Amino acid sequence: MTTIDGEVAPGFEPVREAFMENFTQHGDIGAAVCVYWHGRPVVDLWGGVADPETGRPWTRDTLQLVYSATKGATATAVHMLVERGLMDLDAPVAKYWPEFAANGKADIPVRWLLSHQAGLVALDQPLPLAEALSWEPMAVALAAQCPQWTPGTAHGYHGRTWGWLVGELIRRASGRSPGRFFADEIARPLGLDFFIGLPASERNRVSRMVYRRPAVDLTTVPAESVPEELREQVAAWRDPNSFSNRAFAVTDPAAIDFDSPEVQAAELPSSNGIGTARALARMYAALIGEVDGVRLLAQETLSSAIQEQANGKDQVMVIPSRFSTGFMLPTDGNLMTGPNAFGHTGRGGSLGFADPAQGIAFGYVMNHIVSGSDDARAALLTEAVRKSLTGSG
Repeated sequence: MTTIDGEVAPGFEPVREAFMENFTQHGDIGAAVCVYWHGRPVVDLWGGVADPETGRPWTRDTLQLVYSATKGATATAVHMLVERGLMDLDAPVAKYWPEFAANGKADIPVRWLLSHQAGLVALDQPLPLAEALSWEPMAVALAAQCPQWTPGTAHGYHGRTWGWLVGELIRRASGRSPGRFFADEIARPLGLDFFIGLPASERNRVSRMVYRRPAVDLTTVPAESVPEELREQVAAWRDPNSFSNRAFAVTDPAAIDFDSPEVQAAELPSSNGIGTARALARMYAALIGEVDGVRLLAQETLSSAIQEQANGKDQVMVIPSRFSTGFMLPTDGNLMTGPNAFGHTGRGGSLGFADPAQGIAFGYVMNHIVSGSDDARAALLTEAVRKSLTGSG
């Protein structure tokens, strides 16, 4: 039986129950969850196995790669620069990055880049992975790339390219790489165990990921057997030239081994943040209020940062999505705790968000990467948080 360690404040016991249920019924192998309420931790739990190959247990300090939940950390860095007057959301990207003006991109404002409206979801010619990890070649390629749609007329999830695009903006505006800026200005003041670009000294703390594919691969069944509501999405998955595939094929090879030391050591501000659930929750708590004397953004800056910029059919995910300038916003069936929440999910199940109306900040990380719509783990945890807040648990 899985051992669960950590602490839960009175009234938040439903979260412990849901966390245990994730292990007993929903496939968690190693995981952690943390909840802050009005600036103080009320849930901090972890358990299971960090490395199934060796049996290494998940401990309080185990680190987990969180895929696109990294985007919330990167967006936070941007809005800190905005607040300091070093970046203007309505200024052209080319003001900070002159080379970006090539191929009709001179007038794209910063906010379109952050909200997935720039049409730069893919590259005409994918880059060798080693070049992409070294940063500069990818920045050069994206600066030269022609948009795939007229910027500002549609939005589509820039799953991979967003990190280099926004990260280069951070570098140009601050003089520091995105990972360095995050470490100096966010992680250090808050004492966060979270890295965009993992130091070699922390490598032995990182869990090993286990991947589970859906029970039924809809791309392999006859088209008429696909549920009608999924047919457009599945057709996009089957088309190698669709944005759904090209957005995640900007490197050669397209598949990236996120367990590899080289990938974890690189700075990929869209997708290779590595940290704890505690770090995610604490960062979001410091976005909506003060945490041990630290607040990351003034209320006026935060209100601007979480205002909706894009809503509707996503050109990449082929489902409805909503974005502010860098953060995901709730849609029907979204995993967060209320309509005012903001944050970001990550491939396979990780989630970090804040709900200012409820005073809640949340982080969940796990090493069992589950593909498909049958993953209930984060939703069970956020529902347990709602129950705890209403006393119905």
